[in-house]
Parts: sequence; structure tokens; C-alpha cells
Amino acid sequence: MEENSNKLRSQGWFGKSGKDGFIYRAWMKNQGYPADEFDGRPVIGICNTFSELTPCNGHFRELAESVKRGVWEAGGFPVEFPVMSLGETLIKPTAMLYRNLASMDVEESIRANPIDGVVLLCGCDKTTPSLVMGAASVDIPTIVVSGGPMLTGRYRGTNIGTSDVWRFSEMYRNGEISQEQLSTAEACMCRSNGHCAVMGTASTMACMVESLGLTLPENAAIPAADSRRKVIAHLSGRRIVQMVKEDLRMSKILTKEAFENAIMLNAAIGGSTNFVIHLLAIAGRIGVDLTLDHFNELCEKVPLLLNLQPSGGYFMEDFYYAGGLPVVIKEMISLLHQDVITVNGKTMAENSASAECFNTDVIGTLDEPVKTLTGLAVVRGNLCENGAVIKPSASLKPELMQHRGRAVVFEDIDDYKRRLDDPDLDVDENSILILKNVGPKGYPGMPEVGNMSLPKKLLAQGVIDMVRISDGRMSGTGFGTVVLHVSPEAAVGGNFALVQDGDFIELDVEKRKLHLEVSPEELERRRAYWKPLEMGYNRGYVNLHINHVMQAHEGADLDFLRGGSGDKVTRDSH
Repeated sequence: MEENSNKLRSQGWFGKSGKDGFIYRAWMKNQGYPADEFDGRPVIGICNTFSELTPCNGHFRELAESVKRGVWEAGGFPVEFPVMSLGETLIKPTAMLYRNLASMDVEESIRANPIDGVVLLCGCDKTTPSLVMGAASVDIPTIVVSGGPMLTGRYRGTNIGTSDVWRFSEMYRNGEISQEQLSTAEACMCRSNGHCAVMGTASTMACMVESLGLTLPENAAIPAADSRRKVIAHLSGRRIVQMVKEDLRMSKILTKEAFENAIMLNAAIGGSTNFVIHLLAIAGRIGVDLTLDHFNELCEKVPLLLNLQPSGGYFMEDFYYAGGLPVVIKEMISLLHQDVITVNGKTMAENSASAECFNTDVIGTLDEPVKTLTGLAVVRGNLCENGAVIKPSASLKPELMQHRGRAVVFEDIDDYKRRLDDPDLDVDENSILILKNVGPKGYPGMPEVGNMSLPKKLLAQGVIDMVRISDGRMSGTGFGTVVLHVSPEAAVGGNFALVQDGDFIELDVEKRKLHLEVSPEELERRRAYWKPLEMGYNRGYVNLHINHVMQAHEGADLDFLRGGSGDKVTRDSH
């Protein structure tokens, strides 16, 4: 076989003559592929995060088969490969600790193999950003297929979803429901394939990739159990082959304007605060300058248009039947960059032009929004020198958007668990709960513990919400007046590390302010006595993470992973 001058990456493997070409092709043929599969057709990698330890992605084997059908149909050569799968519900201490590791797996798997284009099968929270981050650092034609949300849960005649976990938990702690009732609810909530049925992080990530233009229209909301989920996977398989022929790479889609669109749409849908940290990380990989200030500027005048838990009352299934994300995009189009290109080769405006809303209770309008409170705000002040985030639309007591209270400080998660329900805890409903050392370095890995349970004695008094502040994250399914992602985190000695019981703190979301009422002189006096945590991790990936993870306002990526290495590999393996 003569050397092939075809521009496809895969021909750097399969187009070779002699020993190298023999090795690259021969072992592939043991799977039963005929010789002409290697003759220059696009090789499409299907990056699969299937795992039985990631229940949200448990149906991905079947979904991959739908993608393959589309690839074969369009004249491509599909090859499925596994990468590290991050199951939010099982991994300890937190799946976020391994997001960057999974992204490295994705990046190197794509670059090292004869792949011309890639389909990313994403579902559970961290699988989407980790796959997109890894693929962005290689920058070949890429399309995302999400796994889809679960069907809405049903418990005792009512609709339930993941956000109800937090309600059930507080009811159980308060003696309102029994363990038997809690166990029954378990089976009622997760009753089909798919990720969380509310606008949690998984659904937010699915909306994010559609907002960025990385998916076909309607990808975000189709339920996992709906046959149309397989259809969009099939169509995505077809489309990626054409994207390779057009050389439509991620960098042509992930422009500054695409990121700005995603930020505004996330505010409109009441997306997870985790959106911020993941979008910043993706921007860092593709080389787009994005900061927390962009989020405030773009979100400030965007009201909540989507009536979904945790900010509203409906579920992802309802969102799809109401028309899905294209309806929100069409309603927002005057605020968006309309001409950004998407993976199907059409603009965002073209993709949403025919969208129609079928349930105005689920999807509101700019003139009649679900809430005037925005879905996201960034606050700054001496308690968070580099910023922190809050989701105003998820507050249960909007009056807490302007609040001054006395700090009740928990030094770490163990201190919090040990003392929260102590009857002698000096706390009242006006207090502000502070949880330190749960940030990117301090936990390590920045877990979803920021939406702290309220003290038991306050629950018994009927208190439903309090201001809570931490350097950690919270689940996108969570709710309440919760300030998150405080940066710098306590573990690196930011002012947050110096807060003490009894300090007064002022939160003013309208003014984007978070202020610790302690003088600079007193903070410096306290700093002289501050000592960093003894982390106790001296080897392996966790040690690497602690030494190289960036702060939350930078996306919590590893410092040496910013940017990308491209798709070129010049040396052969034998």
C-alpha cells in the first residue's frame, strides 16, 4: 500500500505502508473489519463514559450503538473507546476531585489514537465538562451527545426529583417522615435511565453544551427513556462524519461569543452554580479569556425563564414537552450573539427560528418571567477577594438577598458534622453559617457540601432558610440562600480562613457585595497565627491535584493543563 496523502489524521496510522502500516491495521482486523475500512474514510471515536458505577450513564452502551449506526450510514468508521467515568452519587470524597484527571484521560486517548472526529457521550455531572475539556485541548471535530434526564419520579401521588432529596433529608431529621418512607421514596425517584430530572448540574451541563453549539438542537432535554434520545444520537453519528469533511473543529465553535451566549442562557434557565467553575475551565482549555466579571455583566439583567426545580416547580421531562432549550434561545435571541456557528453548520438563530412553546407555565418570557431574580450572581468583598457565587433564584427567602448576621463558624466538614445538631450551638435564624476548608485544595476536591443542612433546633422552630457561605460547591439540585466558591479558599490562607465566631458579615446581592466587618489590622493580626492544613496526601494523583489545582475563580483546573497540545503526534510506536 502506498503512503496516502489524505489529510485525515487516521491516515497517519492506517495509510502507512511497510511494517508500521501492517501493525496498525493487522490487529484491528481481528475484530472482523474488511480491508477497505482503512482506505481513507473518516475514523470516528465514540468516547464512552458508560460504567455500572455511574448509574446516570448506565444506558450508554445502547446509546453508542445508535451513534455507530449514524456513522456507518454517513460513510465513517466508528470506534468506541472508554474513558474514566465519574459517578456523582458514589465517588468519594467527591467526583470533582477527578474531573481534571478524567479530562487528561480524554485528551490523551483522543490525541494518541487514529481518530478524525469524536462523539462525546456525556451524562452525569462531571462527565460532560471533563470530556469537553479534554477534547478542547486536542481540538478536532467534536460533537456531544448527552444521555438525557430520568423520567419524573412519582411518590404518593406527587412528582419528585433529586431536589426533593434535600427536603426529605430535613423532614427525616425533624422526625416528620420515617426511614421506611425515605426508603420508599428512593425507589420512586430514580425510576428510569438517565441523570437527575431537575435543573441540577447534569441537566445544566446538557444545556451548556447545547448553548455553546456543541450539540444538535433539542439535545439537552430529551428524556433518556424517550426513543428520540436514540434518534439524536443516530443523527449526531451522521453529522460528525460531515464535520470531519468540513474540518469544523471545536475552536471554530467555542468562540468568546458562544461562551457569552451560554452564560446568559444559564441565567435564564436557573442553571447550577457549578456551571461557572466548569465553563471557566473549558474556556481556559480552548484559549478564551473568561472571568467572573463576565458572568455578572451578562447575567445582571437576565430574569428566570424556566420553572424547574430547584428554582421552580417542574422537571426536565416537562421542559422537553414544552419545547426544550430552543424555545428559551428563541425568546432570548435579541440578547444573544445570533450568528455563532453550531455543530450542524447552522447559526444559533437558524436552529431556534421554528421553536414553539407548548406550555407557558414551564417556560416564561422576558416580559413575563418566572422570577425577576437572576439565576446567577457573583459577589465580591474582603471575605472573597477573588469572588464568590450565589444562585438568587434558588433562595427560599428572597429577603435574605440583603442580610447582616453573626458568623457561626465550622472549621472543616468534620467540625460541622460534629457540632451542627448540638443543642448548645450558639445559633439563631439570623446567623450566617460558615464552612471552611472544603475548597479545591482543602477537602481536597471541592465537594458539594455548601448547601449545609440547618441546625436541628432551628428546623424544629420552622426555619427553612439561612445564609450559608463556604469555599465549596453545592449540588445543582440544591436550593437556599447559599454563597459558594469563595476564593481564595481557606486552605490557601484567604481572608475566609480568618473568620471567627461572632464576626458580623453583610451580604447584599443587589450590590454584589460580601463584606466581613473586621478591620484590616485585625485580619493581619489573625493571619499571623494562621497555619495551613496538614493535608496528609503524599503520593499519587491526589497529591498532584493539591499541588497544582487552581482556585475556583479560575475554574479549578490543574495549572499545567491550561491551553492545549493540539492533535499532532509525529512519532510511531514501533
